[in-house]
Amino acid sequence: MDLVVTIDTSVANLAGAMGKPVWILLPFDPHDWRWLLDREDSPWYPTARLFRQPASGDWASVIFRIKKELASWFAGR
Repeated sequence: MDLVVTIDTSVANLAGAMGKPVWILLPFDPHDWRWLLDREDSPWYPTARLFRQPASGDWASVIFRIKKELASWFAGR
């Protein structure tokens, strides 16, 4: 497995614990502290990147950002 892209935290935790690159799509919720706030990485999993909604319900911008990052990721491989 080269990369895991997920919105499910159980899959994210498993991939992170295995040391696999994992990109986690997170909803906008300033009270959800599980993945910490105001950061794009995780102190628990060095292979994780966080993609959080900038506003409630705005998945389009998250998907657009993932699409751009995937293109860069594949180009670098």
